[in-house]
Amino acid sequence: DIGKNEVLAMIGPSGCGKSTFLRCLNRMNDTIDSCKVTGSIRLDDEDIYDPSMDVELLRARVGMVFQKPNPFPKSIYENIAYGPRIHGLTRDKTELDEIVENSLTRAGLWKEVKDRLDDVGTGLSGGQQQRLCIARAIAINPEVILMDEPCSALDPIATATVEELIDELRQRYTIVIVTHSMQQAARVSQRTAYFHLGKLIEVDKTDKIFNNPGHELTEAYITGRFG
Repeated sequence: DIGKNEVLAMIGPSGCGKSTFLRCLNRMNDTIDSCKVTGSIRLDDEDIYDPSMDVELLRARVGMVFQKPNPFPKSIYENIAYGPRIHGLTRDKTELDEIVENSLTRAGLWKEVKDRLDDVGTGLSGGQQQRLCIARAIAINPEVILMDEPCSALDPIATATVEELIDELRQRYTIVIVTHSMQQAARVSQRTAYFHLGKLIEVDKTDKIFNNPGHELTEAYITGRFG
């Protein structure tokens, strides 16, 4: 279970299934021919794997930010405006301008880019690009934001900025973050899930996972005996 306005961090050794599981949450694994999914995942009591589920609408409700910043090769403005435009969320240019400004403001980027919205998004620094991608994700007003190691390509200062942003975004969104950094999980999340060899071993309040884990595998990973 992932609660509303909660950050759930998923940790575990490389190759343990964190990102694969994350991609199940907005059906990104559907694009992999050999992928088979069993069981059910429910968003507000709707099974997202039900054949009647509109996958495009699902991905509007469950946004995603990737490990490597991937802005479109378009202007900063167009990066944000693209989603609301294709989903028909605006009636005119004034509304679109408002969404762009609000999204960039929430992503902590507006003051830095407001005078150069026509510049290409790929010309920003790595940390700014990642915040642009977060702004792009929230522009279509999702309920959930998935983040797959969003800071692994960033320097410590940009990482701190994104972590502060995650804490602010939690007031409006449910966030699931995969991270290779246990310190980051401890800083940003309220609950933490530990994965090992494709299995979910334990999920609990972050303080408990790091200070008093209930499973010996979790304890071995937290204390650095393997990982």
